[in-house]
Amino acid sequence: MTAIDLQPATQAIVVDEILPHAPETIWTALTSSKLIARWIMEPSGFAPIEGTRFTFRTTPAGAWDGTIHCRVLDVVLNERLAYSWKGGDDGNAGYGSRLDTVVTWTLSRETNGTRVRLVHSGFELPRNEAAFTNMGRGWKTILPRLGDVAGEGD
Repeated sequence: MTAIDLQPATQAIVVDEILPHAPETIWTALTSSKLIARWIMEPSGFAPIEGTRFTFRTTPAGAWDGTIHCRVLDVVLNERLAYSWKGGDDGNAGYGSRLDTVVTWTLSRETNGTRVRLVHSGFELPRNEAAFTNMGRGWKTILPRLGDVAGEGD
C-alpha cells in the first residue's frame, strides 16, 4: 500500500444551471450580504475582496458550535467568486464532522441568461459523507433561490 492509497478520497458537488438574468445581476446577488442572507444564510463580515474572512452560522452539532469559517480566495468581477468553507470538529462523526472545502461560483453569459456553475470541492469521504449528501441536496435548492433573489432586482 502506498501513501496515495492511504489518503482519503475527495469529492465535489457540482450544480450547473442557466438562470434568466444577466451575469451582473447574478453577481450582485452573490456579493451583497443583504441578498446572500435571503438565498442561503446571513454572512457576518463578508466583502467580495480577496483575503476577506467571514462566517455563516448554522445548527451546532456535538463539539462544533455551528460556525462556518470562510475566506474569499478569488474574485473576478461578474465571472468568478471562490471562498473557503471550513467548519465542524474532529470529534464529531456524521453531521458536524471537520470540513475543509472550497465553494467556487463561475458565471458565463448565455443567450438566455447566465450559466451559473457551483463547485463545492474537497469533501473527504467517508468522513464528510453526511455533509456531502446533505449539501448536495441543499445546493440544488439554493441555486433556484439565488435566481429568485436576483430576479427581484431586474
